[in-house]
Amino acid sequence: MARKGLARRVALAVALCIAGAAAPAVAGEAVREAFVTSQLADSVGVVDLATMKQVAEIAVTGKPAGIAMSPQRDFAYVTTPDGNGLVAIDTSARKVAWRLNVGKGPLGIAVNPRTGAVYVANWYGDEIVSVDPKAQQVTHRVKVGRAPSGIAVTEDGTTILSADRESDAISIIDATSFKRTGEIKVGEHPFGVAIEPGGRRAFAANVVSNDVSVIDLGARKVTATVKVGARPYGVAFANGNAFVTNQAARSLSVFRLSDLQPVTSIPVGDYPEGIQATSDGTAVYVACWGDNILQRIDTSTLKADAKAEVSDGPRAFGAFLR
Repeated sequence: MARKGLARRVALAVALCIAGAAAPAVAGEAVREAFVTSQLADSVGVVDLATMKQVAEIAVTGKPAGIAMSPQRDFAYVTTPDGNGLVAIDTSARKVAWRLNVGKGPLGIAVNPRTGAVYVANWYGDEIVSVDPKAQQVTHRVKVGRAPSGIAVTEDGTTILSADRESDAISIIDATSFKRTGEIKVGEHPFGVAIEPGGRRAFAANVVSNDVSVIDLGARKVTATVKVGARPYGVAFANGNAFVTNQAARSLSVFRLSDLQPVTSIPVGDYPEGIQATSDGTAVYVACWGDNILQRIDTSTLKADAKAEVSDGPRAFGAFLR
């Protein structure tokens, strides 16, 4: 654990904002695989979800961190903070298709479900960039708050949210004009931001204040704050509940979306980070950095029921199920 502890400190110094909006997999389609970014291994592992075994490993230099799927899930887009890059992986061929320099310290990432545009948060550049994946070029840049981390996009593709960690705020960006149209103050150091099904509210995981800010997107204000475990990182939604990874507590906090009341705390592996729910809501998958595992949570029993060994330093920030 001494090596892991040192590596974690080094990784966090470079990538302290790797958290994100955990979008569900494509509605109506069964997920078969998980593409897990393993930062310390400089790779992306492919996990067969039926057997919970890592069946392939794709070399990706630059300390891969964030990940998002194209609307058709034929490409996985990966951020490489050490390489200032965006990497596109052909998910069927399981190989790198192209790379693009996008700016300083790219980490958070999301894809517009309507247009397919790829949005990347440049931590050191205090900006969000938009990439046209067909043209393989940056098309727009917009300044946001300090140290942007997680990104979320509304279901209709019109609005982008950026969790600006050092500004304790969420930036609102109009996806059409690509202009910043507002800012909402939240808790201390938001990492991940996620939009609940239906798009009425967003949830920001605040890693220092150990809580989740609930944002009314119509009113553009925080309407509630939910206390969770130590160092909350990412948020996912399933079966009417919110699931929050608590890095320092080795747990998931679960609370109801209807009244924001706590349901339970689920023990998981060491340093849980990336989290995503399946589209049918039956399972939630969690990447545990310290134990090098991907865990499955049964959302009916609210217990971890399977795990897969993955490569060193799994982050899996964003949408990683295919």
